[in-house]
Amino acid sequence: MDLDADACYRALKTRDARFDGRFFTAVTSTGIYCRPICPARTPSRANCRFFSCAAAAQEAGFRPCLRCRPEVAPGLPAWNGTSTTIARALRLIAEGAMDGGSVEQLAGRLGIGGRHLRRLFDEQLGASPVAIAVSRRFLFAKKLLAETALPISDIAFAAGFSSVRRFNDAMRLAYGRAPRDLRARASPVSGGRIELTLPFRPPYNWKALAAFLAPRAIPGVEEINADRYRRNLPGGFVEVRPAGQQPHLLATFELENVRDLANLAGRLQALFDTGAPILDIEQQLVQSQRLRETVARQSGLRVPGAWDPFELTVRAVLGQQVTVKGATTLAGRLVESFGAKTAGGFLFPSPRALAAANIASIGLPRTRAETLRAVAEAFDSGNPPETAGALRKLPGIGDWTAQYVAMRAFSEPDAFPATDLGLIKAAGRDVAKLAEQWRPWRAYAAMHLWMEHSND
Repeated sequence: MDLDADACYRALKTRDARFDGRFFTAVTSTGIYCRPICPARTPSRANCRFFSCAAAAQEAGFRPCLRCRPEVAPGLPAWNGTSTTIARALRLIAEGAMDGGSVEQLAGRLGIGGRHLRRLFDEQLGASPVAIAVSRRFLFAKKLLAETALPISDIAFAAGFSSVRRFNDAMRLAYGRAPRDLRARASPVSGGRIELTLPFRPPYNWKALAAFLAPRAIPGVEEINADRYRRNLPGGFVEVRPAGQQPHLLATFELENVRDLANLAGRLQALFDTGAPILDIEQQLVQSQRLRETVARQSGLRVPGAWDPFELTVRAVLGQQVTVKGATTLAGRLVESFGAKTAGGFLFPSPRALAAANIASIGLPRTRAETLRAVAEAFDSGNPPETAGALRKLPGIGDWTAQYVAMRAFSEPDAFPATDLGLIKAAGRDVAKLAEQWRPWRAYAAMHLWMEHSND
């Protein structure tokens, strides 16, 4: 991705927080790269190189700064200018798709060739998929060293390294020192729990997000209110809560296996849309006369993601032609009938479990039950649908369901369910035509209209 070096340097000189996570400054005289908000003395313009992501700076031979901590910069490098394909690839990498997988396997999930994916990454991010995945591992490891009291060996495996030796070598290469020398003084959370920050770009409207998710929470699996989100996990749980005026959410984990930690953190970042370039989104949407006032009232509104694409797809199918409350009731029956029991409630059933289940027994029409079976079989096939187009090929999946899932489960910022009755009521029957001016952020426009309607 081309960066305006002069604009980057101006942002660096003023330590403009709006650019945090959008680019990184590498200083040739020190060999270190920093966030735009780094408190260190501003280097001379001649000594600066600018990169769109930490992995690109790392691949160019620079080390992460220990003062500004690039590992806690908000979001992945998926802001303005990156394609939907790159955004989807970054989401999959954040969820661990490259841990033990290859570039060709990742490209296959995206429906393109490995060579084409490498070219897109090089053109738009300046780093390869492998470099992004490696950077994700050691930056997450550095975050665990700074924020938790986990043993070094646990951190190595939680960050996706296959051995402690490889972890030590990678950290020495990245930071020039051993992991134990990078360790901050961290006190363990009571009960052996792990607490991590989930940075975001302000503003963040937790109240609106909670109001959207609360009536859609799956009974027995998750719950959300104005103070926290809680979800059952195998052998434990995760809780997320706002942190006052701090630019991050706080996640508390109780886990059976710390090896799942990086994947779980990636899921939470997607669920709470922490990487959104919210000011850029709102700057465009307020240009629309229809949205100007509602965006101002609901500033910081995110598009809630999904804990799991399969789960969200099932939830969307259950919501076809019924109220939100009715769909939530059906979701509770589904989980109670076919989900695994835990100490805290239930886990959502796996695709394989639902594919073999008598789904109609929860009170669904036969055609809807058959749609869910087709969805379960598709997600259990080893080649799950990753786009709205792939979902539409399944029986019983129309454009509304496909676009809604793309918005939330596939993190497509321009997805837009134009046939939604709530959107038509809020913006008129020509909402699809009106929405053209909201590209590439139509999903955020939809959220604003939905929440405006819910507050009537």
